[in-house]
Amino acid sequence: MSCFICVCFPKFDCKYFRMNSSLRFISISHKKASVAQRDKYYISEEEKSSLTELLCKTFPDITGLFLLSTCNRTEIYFESVTTLADELRDFFIFNKTTASNHECKDLFDCSNHTEDSAKHLLKVSSGLLSSVLGDAEIIYQIKKAYHFSISNQLMSTLLERVMQTVFKSHKRISNETHFRDGTTSIAYKSLKVICNTYGKALAKKKKVLFIGAGDIVKQLFKYNSKFNFNDIYISNRTEEKAISLAKTYKCGLYDWKKVLDNNFEGFDVIISAASNCHHLIKNISIHTRQVIAIDLAIPCNIDKSLAFNENILFYDLDSFDEELEDTKEKRNDAIVIVDEIIDEELSVFIEWLQEAPLRALLRQYKIRVYKKIKDCFKEDYEEIDLQINTNRIMRKLVKQAETTLSEDKIDAIIIEEVSLLKEANV
Repeated sequence: MSCFICVCFPKFDCKYFRMNSSLRFISISHKKASVAQRDKYYISEEEKSSLTELLCKTFPDITGLFLLSTCNRTEIYFESVTTLADELRDFFIFNKTTASNHECKDLFDCSNHTEDSAKHLLKVSSGLLSSVLGDAEIIYQIKKAYHFSISNQLMSTLLERVMQTVFKSHKRISNETHFRDGTTSIAYKSLKVICNTYGKALAKKKKVLFIGAGDIVKQLFKYNSKFNFNDIYISNRTEEKAISLAKTYKCGLYDWKKVLDNNFEGFDVIISAASNCHHLIKNISIHTRQVIAIDLAIPCNIDKSLAFNENILFYDLDSFDEELEDTKEKRNDAIVIVDEIIDEELSVFIEWLQEAPLRALLRQYKIRVYKKIKDCFKEDYEEIDLQINTNRIMRKLVKQAETTLSEDKIDAIIIEEVSLLKEANV
C-alpha cells in the first residue's frame, strides 16, 4: 500500500519526516524474577526524581520517560532516537546493584520497537500480566506514574499518545467485559488469610498491626469494611501519616520505635507494607501463640528466615495464588474480548503512528503558507486573518493533493492563492 505523501507529493522525501524516535522499554517482573530479585530493582518514590535526572543526563536523546514500579514489576518506558533498551537496562542494573552479569540481564524483558512497547504497556495496564489476573490496582499505579512524568515534563508526544490509548482501553475493558468483576486485590487476599486461619468469628478479636501508610495500607483499611476487624493498630516512620490514617479509620497508633526494636508483643497479625525498609522485621518474639506475618513490601520488610519458625505463618507476595476462585472463571472467559479490545486500540495507535509523516509534511507547508501571507502583507494584517487564510489555503492544497502534485505545482498554488488574497484586499 503506497504512502499518501509518496503518491500525492512524489518529489518529497518522506524519510525526512519519519518519526525518528521510538518508544522502548525494559521490564523486570514476577514472570521471571522472585521477590528477592525484584527487591534489588524496585524504584522507591524517594529515588524517582534522582533516577529520572540521572537517566536524562546519561542518555540526553531521551525525550519521554515513564517509570512504573509496583510490588510485582519495575518497568521503564522511554522515547529516544539512538539509546537502545539494552543500553538503558545495563546502566540501570549497574546503577542499582553495581552488577553486570548475564544472570541479571536475563531477568529483564526489553524492546526497541514502538508497537511492541505500546502493546506491552496495554497488557500490563489491563491486568493481563498481573500476578492476580485482572488486577484493578495497576491502573491507579500507572496513573500515578503518568502524573509524575507530566510534572517532570517528560511526557513526550509519542508517549502521551500511548498513555491515552492505555486509558481508553482500560475504560472499554471496564465497560464491555467482566474482566474487572470480583475482588482480586492483594490487600483483600491478605485480610482473607486472617479469616481463613482463625475463622470469621475469632478473627475479629485478633490484634492486628498495619505497618506503613501507602496505597496498600489504605487498601487494607478499605477492605476491612468487609471483614470488620476491630482491634487494628497502625505504625509508620512518618508519624503524621499514621495519625491521619488512625483518625480516619478509628484505629490505634503504634510507636514506630517499637517497630524498629521489633517489639510486637500482643499482636496476632502483622501486615507490613512500608516502602524502602529492607528487613525492617528480623525478629518476632513469640512463645506459644501463633502469629501471622504478611510481607507486602518491595523491598521485603520481613526477614524470610522467620518463615522457619513453627509458630509463624509467613506470607509474601509470592505466596498468594494467581487468582481468587470466585472470579477465576469470569476473568478467564473475558480474556479473549480483552485481547480484542487491546488489538483494536493498538491498531488505532499504529494508524496514528503511520500518519506522522503526513502531519509533519502538512505542518511544514502550513508554515510556508503562513510566512508567505505575512511577508506579503507585512504588518497590515491581523493575526486572526493570517490564521483564517492560512487554513483556507491549506484546505485547498490538501484537496488538490488528491491528485499527484509536484513541488513546483504546490509552490504555484501557494503563490496564486496569496496573490488572489492580496488583490482582494487592495
